[in-house]
Amino acid sequence: MPNNKKVVTRFAPSPTGFMHVGGVRTALYAWAWARKNNGTFILRIEDTDKAREVEGSIPHIIESLKWLGINWDEGVDIGGEHAPYLQSERLDSYQKYAKILIEKGYAYTDPYTEEEVSAFRAQAELEKRAFLYREHRLETTEIWDGKKPLRFKVPEIKSYKWNDAVRGELTAGEEALDDFILIKSDGYPTYNFAHIIDDLEMGVTHVMRADEFIASTPKFLSLYEALDIVPPVFVTLPPILSPEGNKKLGKRDGAKDILEYKKEGYLPEAMFNFLAFLGWNPGGEQEIMSPMEIVEHFSLEHIHSSGAMLNEEKLLWMNKEHMKKKSYEEQLVGIKPYMTEYSDEILERLVPTIIDRINFYGELHTIKDIEFGFFIKRPQIERERVLFKDDGVDVASNNLENVKNILKDIDFSSADIIKQAIMPYAEKEGKGNVLWPLRMTLSGQEKSVDPFTICFVLGKEESIIRIDEMLKKLDS
Repeated sequence: MPNNKKVVTRFAPSPTGFMHVGGVRTALYAWAWARKNNGTFILRIEDTDKAREVEGSIPHIIESLKWLGINWDEGVDIGGEHAPYLQSERLDSYQKYAKILIEKGYAYTDPYTEEEVSAFRAQAELEKRAFLYREHRLETTEIWDGKKPLRFKVPEIKSYKWNDAVRGELTAGEEALDDFILIKSDGYPTYNFAHIIDDLEMGVTHVMRADEFIASTPKFLSLYEALDIVPPVFVTLPPILSPEGNKKLGKRDGAKDILEYKKEGYLPEAMFNFLAFLGWNPGGEQEIMSPMEIVEHFSLEHIHSSGAMLNEEKLLWMNKEHMKKKSYEEQLVGIKPYMTEYSDEILERLVPTIIDRINFYGELHTIKDIEFGFFIKRPQIERERVLFKDDGVDVASNNLENVKNILKDIDFSSADIIKQAIMPYAEKEGKGNVLWPLRMTLSGQEKSVDPFTICFVLGKEESIIRIDEMLKKLDS
């Protein structure tokens, strides 16, 4: 490919179900390479396998990409210079190139039924040899009328050598070539044919793809040659492995719908960061990057050739780091939908504490009542629980009374101010003797956020009310 040619990449999923991390990472790399080179990124839908198509998949694909901030310059929903971008609407293009192949003698009507082809394959298995359709070619076949499959006739049986931007030089022997179907009997093209024509007509320069397509590359190269097409740059991405690292990631291993992460309250920029580092690394120590920083550093040379293990602990860490980088106002907006029963006043004071104790917003569904429920519901605890070790009731009562008097006279504008007021007394009387009964009185929990933060979030009036209620219990 000439160095001065504009970079054009594409993401071309099939609408056959949800978007998992592997597919989205392919889109991310293609998008990043186009943006890095001021090129064009295209969203194309390969919907020629109607038997496997799942209703609603196209809107789902669009929502998934948009959530991550992956936008496109041309595509199925916005049109563009090379429209249409739905393969089922591009049948005329495939017919055009099919006729060119027929005229060149590189395509022919498939003369066999599916049952006959199955019998050929079974015989090859019985004889313990590879099945090659080209060994059953007839000298002549009927003129193709579109009612039977159209097959590609490999022009030359030979070995191939090609370069991959990630894997380097790759080779395959003659056994990798075979006559494959170009257009099915239902009039729709196969992937092997359609993606080559679409890439040609849309000017695609770089094809990001999974490693499973390496085995088919010799067939593609043969077709490129038959049509006098200069192939795009092949960029084979590393497989994403299961958390155990011993096999390709599958649905049973956690390959869930990318929008599940959205529902669970992950940040899109954190998921973007995580996916980018699943098989790519710019070098150096920095791992937390914004999408634009990733684009700035992105290069094909730094895409790994070995598999990348899906490590959800890494995702949790990245998400927390991105949460911490958010402004206070952004954090509050993220938290609010999960804590609707909390007043704005409580939440506004509680934001730093919440961010410190969660990895993603959705965690609040399971921990908010345990970790923060006492802020909106006064704890009902027995007086014995506020006693520190061998302290008696009198010691606990005296310390709580003195803390209450300190709190009455101080500013409640921050937890630090409250801490500075209480700590001299606590250090004098013993930290545990003072802070344990205060924490238990306010929260009812042995382990919670520190009592100074609790006082700050509750406010002066509520903090003193809770202390007074405990003093009554201790005096009874």
